[in-house]
Amino acid sequence: MAFTAVSGSGTTSSDDPLQTAVWRLRSRACWGDAAALLERRARTDFGAALQRVALFVERCLYTEQGWAEAEDALRTAEALARGDDERGAAACERGQLAYAATLLGVRDRADEARSALGRAAALIAPQAPGRALLDFRRGLIAENLTDSPEAARAAYRRAHTAATTAGDALLLSFTWRQLAGLDLREGERGGARHGFAESLRIREELGYLVGTAPALASLAEAEPEPEATRLRQEAGRLLRLLGGVPTWLGGQLAAAQALAARSAEPTAS
Repeated sequence: MAFTAVSGSGTTSSDDPLQTAVWRLRSRACWGDAAALLERRARTDFGAALQRVALFVERCLYTEQGWAEAEDALRTAEALARGDDERGAAACERGQLAYAATLLGVRDRADEARSALGRAAALIAPQAPGRALLDFRRGLIAENLTDSPEAARAAYRRAHTAATTAGDALLLSFTWRQLAGLDLREGERGGARHGFAESLRIREELGYLVGTAPALASLAEAEPEPEATRLRQEAGRLLRLLGGVPTWLGGQLAAAQALAARSAEPTAS
């Protein structure tokens, strides 16, 4: 689950006050309020329109709600797009929205997701700034929709390298997390622990509060007890602070805690 590049998005001291305000709201799960700050500019400016789309798509991923508003904002951005890079960026967001709907079981839009990201790949130049995010999202589809972990790893690594070069810290937090998840899947707990820890560190440094609880929960999967339980408890506190967002995390934490409790029970002699 990724967003656009961090640079220029309110996370650095050189950003303008509007972007700083948008980032602060977004990082605290106030996506609607953040998008409202961009509404007037987004009527005529593609960059602002695309940023509103990204905010709404992220809200869908974290809350499982707001699909119609995301679609409306996406159509506005698509209408404003001029040139291959802008059309490719809009297609990338369409692919992510379709992926989110499929992943969360709202509606099967897997074919639309693949088609949109394929169109984005044809439009966005290999060295363009948006290519790293596109590669990351193609990795998500490979991992979660087509169950192709090796293809996913290759896409994540391309995104990771590009994000490192560009200094896109937030995207790096996502690539670290997904690569660590693949390591854990393959039983490489040391690599998984390192990747999850890096993802958590970056999100804490950026103040990306809404993404910190999932990062804590992911790190818990690679840590032994009692550290794993401590991390899940911390994630639970953050989850309550944000009113239960991400909506899907509460069930995951409860299931993990129940499994840990059963594992700790003494066996009958």
